[in-house]
Amino acid sequence: MDIIDFALKTGVAVIAGLCIGLEREFRGKHAGLKTHALVALGASIFIMMSLEFEGAEYADMTRVLSQVIIGIGFIGAGTIMKKGKDVEGLTTAATIWCSAAIGCLSGFGYFKELVVTTILIIFVNFFFSLIERKLMDRKKKEKSKD
Repeated sequence: MDIIDFALKTGVAVIAGLCIGLEREFRGKHAGLKTHALVALGASIFIMMSLEFEGAEYADMTRVLSQVIIGIGFIGAGTIMKKGKDVEGLTTAATIWCSAAIGCLSGFGYFKELVVTTILIIFVNFFFSLIERKLMDRKKKEKSKD
């Protein structure tokens, strides 16, 4: 792999991770800019390293991909907290997992897919939060009437 290809793939992964992290940062979530950028960067590096061994008898690219997914699960699990009856951090954990997927897309060189996926992640986090908040407000109003 040449350094230009490496720089392009890691740079795109970091930029996409920063875009996702920016939305989380604006919402005051624990995992923000640095976390999402680093998760995407790390995932892209692991994928690129596995591609270097493509065709070797002892190498299986899908194993590296699966280990990235599993490893990120542990990071995401650290963001999930139970507070009384409520569970917080599930969306943050899922978003970290998606940032790893973004990094994998970049590592494989699927840049168009990366752009679409990054936009979808930000869309889901931003607009569905608005819908969720309206539904919660409606539930609170209904409970206060009872």
